[in-house]
Amino acid sequence: MKRIILLVSLCLSMIAGSVAQTAPTLEEVTNGTFRATRINGVNPLADGQHYAQISPDGKRIVKYSFKTGQEAGVIFDVETARNHKLKRVEGYIMSPKEDKILIQTNTVPIYRRSFTAEYYIYSVKNNTLTPLSEGGPQQVPLFSPDGNLIAFVRDNNLHLVKLLFENSESQVTTDGKFNEVLNGIPDWVNEEEFEYNRAFDFSADSKMLAYIRFDEREVPQFSFPLYKGLVPEQQAYADYPGAYTYKYPVPGMKNSVPTVHTFDIKSRVTRQMQVPLEADGYIPRIKFTANAEGLAIMTLNRHQDRLDIYMANPRSTVCKLIIRDEAPQYIKTIAYNQIQFYPENIALLSERDGYNHLYWYTLGGNLVRQVTSGEFEVTNFLGWDQKTGTFYYESNEGSPLRTAVYKTDAKGRKTCLTPEKGTNSAIFSTTFSHFMNTHSNMQTPYVVSLRDNAGKTLKTLVDNKKLKEKLAKRAVGQKEFIRVPLPDGTELNGWMVKPADFNAAKKYPVIMYQYSGPGSQEVTDSWSMGFYRDGGLLESYWTGEGFIVVCVDGRGTGGRGAAFEKCTYLNLGIKESKDQVETALWLGTLPYVDKGNIGIWGWSYGGFNTLMSMSEGRPAFKAGVAVAAPTSWKYYDTVYTERYMRTPKENAEGYEQGSAMTHAAKLSGELLLIHGMADDNVHFRNFAEYTEALVQAGKQFDQQVYTNRNHSIFGGQTRHHLMTRVTKHFKEHLK
Repeated sequence: MKRIILLVSLCLSMIAGSVAQTAPTLEEVTNGTFRATRINGVNPLADGQHYAQISPDGKRIVKYSFKTGQEAGVIFDVETARNHKLKRVEGYIMSPKEDKILIQTNTVPIYRRSFTAEYYIYSVKNNTLTPLSEGGPQQVPLFSPDGNLIAFVRDNNLHLVKLLFENSESQVTTDGKFNEVLNGIPDWVNEEEFEYNRAFDFSADSKMLAYIRFDEREVPQFSFPLYKGLVPEQQAYADYPGAYTYKYPVPGMKNSVPTVHTFDIKSRVTRQMQVPLEADGYIPRIKFTANAEGLAIMTLNRHQDRLDIYMANPRSTVCKLIIRDEAPQYIKTIAYNQIQFYPENIALLSERDGYNHLYWYTLGGNLVRQVTSGEFEVTNFLGWDQKTGTFYYESNEGSPLRTAVYKTDAKGRKTCLTPEKGTNSAIFSTTFSHFMNTHSNMQTPYVVSLRDNAGKTLKTLVDNKKLKEKLAKRAVGQKEFIRVPLPDGTELNGWMVKPADFNAAKKYPVIMYQYSGPGSQEVTDSWSMGFYRDGGLLESYWTGEGFIVVCVDGRGTGGRGAAFEKCTYLNLGIKESKDQVETALWLGTLPYVDKGNIGIWGWSYGGFNTLMSMSEGRPAFKAGVAVAAPTSWKYYDTVYTERYMRTPKENAEGYEQGSAMTHAAKLSGELLLIHGMADDNVHFRNFAEYTEALVQAGKQFDQQVYTNRNHSIFGGQTRHHLMTRVTKHFKEHLK
């Protein structure tokens, strides 16, 4: 009996040992089995001591202490709210006094940032729900500063609801129409590339409403086919296919025409602001200041190398230029995305000294001082404490791979609030007395903690201990940073994932992953490394299949200042592809790399650079996969493309040499092309035209097309199918 028990114990220990040596499976990677826990949807409350968050089951909005992390009450509960029964909370907007809440449900996405939803007004005092409008789903609702009005957009028109008049609803604009005019919301290209979805605002005294009107009637249309499909199944196309048609301007073509208008809520008078905008310029943002007579209007010229900030009087319509920021190449989106207005000041991020730094102006546009300086970048402006004059921000001081949270007081004394090595981000309370810090690094999943104003940790909310225990039982890859030297002496940042049982005496095939787009960063000391942003689990799966996986940020990527990032200006795809080829050649010199079996892959811009790298002229890659790749910049949108390339008329050579189709005849290696047919961003046209170029060049290739899928190519089993296909391609051609 003892012998039997001993044998059983040995067998069990061997089984346990074998489990411990098992790498993550592809299914586990794609279904999120090892997804790290984070805290999302945090909304700091007005009292400065608490924050709100939707419960994991979507049933409640819960109040928590910034000091202890303890639950301090339930603000909303679908089970107990009266008048209407909702299934779940999908989002919410607090009124300025926090006595009312807009509850979002039945959300339907439109594009990347836009969606319609049904909103309900919740009275905290009465515990009652009232529909915001009975006229159909709404977009981007907003409370007025006094909390007595709500504006929203429906069918491209602005509407106004007066809460003090029994929620009476009126229509502010009437000319909105799909594919013609949009009021208060941006068109496709403005939404996608200027990164916002609401284009209206209330004045500080709640008497005026300002909005951008986009006239896109002269913008060329684009259509793509729709089929019945599955998950979701669209029965409308069961008998015949359909199509989706929308306005999409390609480089050199007409954009929508933006104008700024104000609406006097009492008199119902509409006025157009006299903005000195060039005929083909952009208005990426408008924002009322604390002064009810001050409407800030931000404009860009078409080249996007000049940002002008005007202060407009909403009644006289007169606009005065207060700040102009210019760049030799282009202004980055962070400038107008993170601009903040205070009663007497403006905080603006600019690269004027070669690195992204914080500048402090008077409300009239006079520069007070440059708040930060040095060979590092401010990556996120968190705010200014008006009581103490202290600035809070995140920056990569010390290393482009890492970020920390800093504060700088009124005398310029700087303090690092998060000394932990890796990547840090913060959400501050409204009084700046406390903040929630999220920290991670390449080896450590997210740790979320509450800290005081001095950086002292008061409570750890998330430590991902269970995830670390799960991963400790699996054969995850060995992760490390690398530095890749270029012939000109430049060094590139990268990471490498080796098999758990790595043997330096063996030679391994390599899969290189990259994105490479302007200002992007794939190589950071954070848990968000890897394609799935999950600590490199897909990469660990591939190392379990016998590969080494490498990612290198080439020239043109972010975190290293304007000169490094903008050196690809007017010539997208040239230096980026050379750097991936140089990386492959350098990897081939390592004793444990099989230099004859190196592959490359990427998605979107990474797909484009995969094609450019495989066609660079030096046959460094035996195989590659390009997913959702733009193959000619002439097919992409105006705002993004012209920011980096200007127009085809101005830069014919750049467009010609930066096109994958130009270099199709030089393609070297086994290529797999993947695209979704309903991609509203990088159109299937890119795939279709490039494959024709390959056919006529006599180049063989594999392809995978996904019906009804957009740029993200997901839904049902789609993503798992895609990653299985990618893996199969590399296993067939790199081994």
